[in-house]
Amino acid sequence: MGHTSGKRGFFRNAVDAVMAAREKQASRYVASALLMFDDETLKSRGFNRTELERRSKGGAPYMF
Repeated sequence: MGHTSGKRGFFRNAVDAVMAAREKQASRYVASALLMFDDETLKSRGFNRTELERRSKGGAPYMF
């Protein structure tokens, strides 16, 4: 007797929002860690310092 409507439930939407927030947080963390490398190392690995700086900033800190 499952509900087969196309609607998503409140808790599913909440979990999706938390997951999206954590993904953004992880992306900022990784970008910040990569910025510790010198430009030559970043370039050899296919990263751009300007792009990493842009990714490492932005957004309010998350409480999770």
